[in-house]
Amino acid sequence: MDDPRLELRTEDEADRPNIQLYRHVLGGVDLRGKRVLEVSCGHGGGASYFARYHGPKEYIGLDLNSEGIRYCREKHQVAGLSFMAGDAQALPFAAGSFDVVINVEASHCYPDFPGFVAQVAMVLKPGGWFCHADLRYPNGVDEWVGALSHHPLLRLEQMRLINPEVIRGMELNTPRYEAMVRQALPRVLHGLAMDFAGVKGSRLYRDAVSGEMTYRSFRLQRRVS
Repeated sequence: MDDPRLELRTEDEADRPNIQLYRHVLGGVDLRGKRVLEVSCGHGGGASYFARYHGPKEYIGLDLNSEGIRYCREKHQVAGLSFMAGDAQALPFAAGSFDVVINVEASHCYPDFPGFVAQVAMVLKPGGWFCHADLRYPNGVDEWVGALSHHPLLRLEQMRLINPEVIRGMELNTPRYEAMVRQALPRVLHGLAMDFAGVKGSRLYRDAVSGEMTYRSFRLQRRVS
């Protein structure tokens, strides 16, 4: 994922590690002219990158956090890109609405991961792609992989363990994230925020290094029949 050949605009360079993760998750799936849904889009950085660089016809970022959606709408005003509040467990779209569904670093928070996978399979067009990456601790791995491997409408095309690449991304992001935390939060909250951000030395970082936490990427295709 650490590809120095990736050409980015000057304003995007600070986000290079995160952008490279998103590119890896996409895995060569062509977004040109496609209708794309990103579930749990957060603050919209990945959505903005894909909308500006990869030429989708329409890109919708959905997130449960309505305040975050308001931020996305103000921050990322790009042709073809829109944001809406919604629940990953109850996607507000008709069957077969999207060519591609993207989901990065969010599903470990969902109360019913197999139910989410069923929602993805429902909104994908036959032949469409589900591009997914996230983390799990040992007690969640079997359900995670099982839900992705055994859904009758989805064919698992690729699964990769990407701890080394994610660790490198954490290391590259650490100076910027530490500066942001120190600027935005009182000192008493610094430790908690650093752990949440996954900076070098945080619990998340240590667990990724030791292998206690597994980080994987998946690419699945909606079966045609």
